Amino acid sequence: MPAVTDETAPTSAPPALSWKLLPAAGVSASAVLLFGVHVRPLGYVVLVLSLVAAWLVDRPLAKDLFLIGLGISIVSTTSMEADVSWPRFFAIGTALTLAVLVPFLVDRFVYRRKAIRYPWRTGKRWPRSEKAYIVAVPLLGWAILPFYFINSGAYRNWPDITTPSELGRFFVGVNGVGTWDELFFICMCFALLLRHFPAWQANLLQAAIFVSFLWELGYRSWGPLLTIPFALLQGLIFLRTRSLTLVLIVHLLFDAIVFMAIVHAHNPHLFPIFVY
Repeated sequence: MPAVTDETAPTSAPPALSWKLLPAAGVSASAVLLFGVHVRPLGYVVLVLSLVAAWLVDRPLAKDLFLIGLGISIVSTTSMEADVSWPRFFAIGTALTLAVLVPFLVDRFVYRRKAIRYPWRTGKRWPRSEKAYIVAVPLLGWAILPFYFINSGAYRNWPDITTPSELGRFFVGVNGVGTWDELFFICMCFALLLRHFPAWQANLLQAAIFVSFLWELGYRSWGPLLTIPFALLQGLIFLRTRSLTLVLIVHLLFDAIVFMAIVHAHNPHLFPIFVY
């Protein structure tokens, strides 16, 4: 049996334009159809056709897009609309866990390589600009999120929390989904796409999947004006630092504001720290 190999990057710089971009864009488009506009089975048809096209164009690309498509398909097996009831809490958690775990296991034990990795500790210093994001992102969230949730009415896409148990589940859910976002969209989708495309293309492709998922989760109305820059920023931070730890800290700080803003929108007497 061949040894597991460390395949985390292409051996040469990918070209700016290639036929490989079409099937990769198709995979991202399938996520938009499945999560953004809920057109099924068309979304699955686009996904399958994109994977077949990738197989015809470039076999290594097809293997990586299959992992992304596998994760997308698993997520699509259940609704991702925010719900803190116990059955939905476990259904969503199970689907998200499998969407990360199954492609990881295929990468390790079927492909026999290490293209999907979770670099918690890189041994490298974080650039000063990236450290600044740790402060800037929650401050921007504090300034923008309550205005978005309340004035757009998007906070109604999340349940009204009425009991301590629901509040606890909502807090765990917000942080759990935030952690999953970085494991799936950045460490898997973005990292795999970087093996085949220039960074700006890979970032746009992962952001399309990322934002589509967030739309289904509840970031609707003019939410993409916030989620698109956020998804691209997370990809850029990871590209510069290769640190899951940093992108996760930024995300969870942002999600702490999300949690408080949504709870406050439903119950203004809770977390009265916002100006909007």
